[in-house]
Amino acid sequence: MSSAAVDEVVLQNSQVNLRLNEIQLLLSEKRTSLSALQTGIALLALPLSVVSFLVATSSLYAVLEVLYLLAPLLALCMVLVGLGSYLVIRAILRIQGYDRKIKTIEGSDVIVRELLEID
Repeated sequence: MSSAAVDEVVLQNSQVNLRLNEIQLLLSEKRTSLSALQTGIALLALPLSVVSFLVATSSLYAVLEVLYLLAPLLALCMVLVGLGSYLVIRAILRIQGYDRKIKTIEGSDVIVRELLEID
């Protein structure tokens, strides 16, 4: 092999490695967004549990007598619902963006497309 041929093979391999590293980075970012999604779902589930507990035990107390306790608790539940909703929506949008970027890389490189092809 001539020096030019070796240089061409090295350049092609480095380009393939660069594409694979880009995909690995995008997949790690996607994994981080999935963790944020999981956290958001947990934040949405907590207020539901608290409210269902309050409804189940509502026969044991008068709402007007413990309103000073219920109001801050329900306000905190609303904040948790808002934060959880924000995390879920943000994570879903980011995951879709990462998937689009991976599809773009996959579409532009035949070697990467063969590696990512799933039957």
